[in-house]
Amino acid sequence: MNKGTLGERVGIEFVEVSAERVVARMPVKGNTQPYGLLHGGASVVLAESLGSIGAAIHAGEGRIAVGIEINATHHRSASEGYVTGVATRLYGGRSLASYEVEITDEQGRRVCTSRITCMLRDA
Repeated sequence: MNKGTLGERVGIEFVEVSAERVVARMPVKGNTQPYGLLHGGASVVLAESLGSIGAAIHAGEGRIAVGIEINATHHRSASEGYVTGVATRLYGGRSLASYEVEITDEQGRRVCTSRITCMLRDA
C-alpha cells in the first residue's frame, strides 16, 4: 500500500508558494495512480492541491481551509514528461479564497483549466 498524501504519491513538486500564486509540477510518465494519462482525476488532484495550498496560506495562522468547490475543464491528456500547474488568486476574503488554475504540458498546451473556491474558518 502506498503511504503519504495523494499529492506525494503522484509526485507533486512545489516550485513557488505564496497566497497570491502557487506553482507546481508533476510527472506524467510512470504515474501509477488510477487516473489514466493525467486526464480527468490526476489533473484535478494537482489543481485542488494548488488551490488548497494557496487558500491555507491566505487564511493565515489560526484559520483553516474547509470544503472546496472545483469547476474543471479538461482540454487534452498528457502522456509524457511533466505538467505544470499555476494557481493565481482571484479573490481572498475572510470566509472564502478563490483561485484560477491552468495546467499545461511541456509544450505549453493547456491540459486542464479550473476555478477553485475554498471555504475558510477559524481553527
